[in-house]
Amino acid sequence: MSTSTSSQRIVVLGSSFAGLTAALEVRKHLDDGHEVVVIDPRDHFTFIPSLIWLPFGKRKAADVTFPLAPLYERKGIRYVEAAAASVDVSAHRVATTTGEVIDYDKLLVATGPRLAFEKVPGLGPDGGHTQSVCNLEHAEAAAAAWDRFLENPGPVVVGTAQGGSCFGASYEFLFNVHHRIRKAGLQDVAPVKFVTAEPFLGHFGLGGVGDSAKQVEKFLDRLGIEGIPNSSITEARDGTLVLDGGRELEFAFSMIVPPFTGVDAIRESDGLANPMGFVPIDERFRHPDHPDVYAAGVATAIAPPEDTEVPAGVPKTGQMSETMAKVAAENIVADVTGKGDHREMPISELSAICVLDAGNNGIIFKADNVLAHGRYADDATPSARVMAGPQAHWAKLAFERYFMSSRKRGMVAL
Repeated sequence: MSTSTSSQRIVVLGSSFAGLTAALEVRKHLDDGHEVVVIDPRDHFTFIPSLIWLPFGKRKAADVTFPLAPLYERKGIRYVEAAAASVDVSAHRVATTTGEVIDYDKLLVATGPRLAFEKVPGLGPDGGHTQSVCNLEHAEAAAAAWDRFLENPGPVVVGTAQGGSCFGASYEFLFNVHHRIRKAGLQDVAPVKFVTAEPFLGHFGLGGVGDSAKQVEKFLDRLGIEGIPNSSITEARDGTLVLDGGRELEFAFSMIVPPFTGVDAIRESDGLANPMGFVPIDERFRHPDHPDVYAAGVATAIAPPEDTEVPAGVPKTGQMSETMAKVAAENIVADVTGKGDHREMPISELSAICVLDAGNNGIIFKADNVLAHGRYADDATPSARVMAGPQAHWAKLAFERYFMSSRKRGMVAL
């Protein structure tokens, strides 16, 4: 471990993929003279990629979560179970929703997204008419809605609204919905439609990955699913999704990934975020105006490589979030210790690995330099491999087991 003559406090906001990774990496490389503090309102980590299975009874909360406090205690990290209420970048200070004020020397923002259901009237499970699998509570609500659907089946609509970016989750849920409908023998009464802000199917908010458009279209054709890309949702009514242009999609069950913004505390803290609440970053994943502030994961402001007719955000997958977190952590350690080189990673060099499960089938894609085109075009060369088949299902099961086992023990090597 590296040492430094003056004690510093590193505060991490958030404890999902990016926050957990960053906290563990910083703690591993700094001696005990420095303090690492994690602030998060949840007492558990949730493996969000598995939430697509929870509504169908294939997972329970205990299968996809683990408690954070014991892990952080073992690692010598102070854990504050609260949400950030505000950040004062001038005073280097975070206020929490419980009234505690915590000063920092270095801050890493990894708060994830705010689910902005209100941007589409009637969207969402809380007072709306559609479901979500973006967090544990919503996935559990979707499970109850699915049980009601099985009692009174009908058309199903799945998708991602304009301003959303988690396209992989909507595709996975789509494939699993179709798989469950067939297993229940309901395909004749429950046709499935997919609506998305992407300009074309398989775009994923990235401009496409290899031949992902061809693979996704082929997959949907084989399953008999109608895909409706380049679409804005104007309203969700009870049993009806209304698209811009007037088309109405009837449903007995619908899961729509909502638009994302940054969380309120970050969006409302002066000088910290852009108008949408996402934190601007440089190639060190550091705030360009506040050198003691870093960000990683969904909280970062990454513009799409190319403008699209319907707003479609850039996905920041768990793997991408962990990569950002490791770069940010390495640079925080270099700042604190004054030793070692800082690491720079242009946005164009981010890679993406995604496994889209389809119940007993699926699609795997791996892309290097996935954003190296459009506004991020540079010397990096995009490359991708896309595979479809039952190996995708088994790959996701294996990765879920590996991830949960390793992270419970505080291992973030991969």
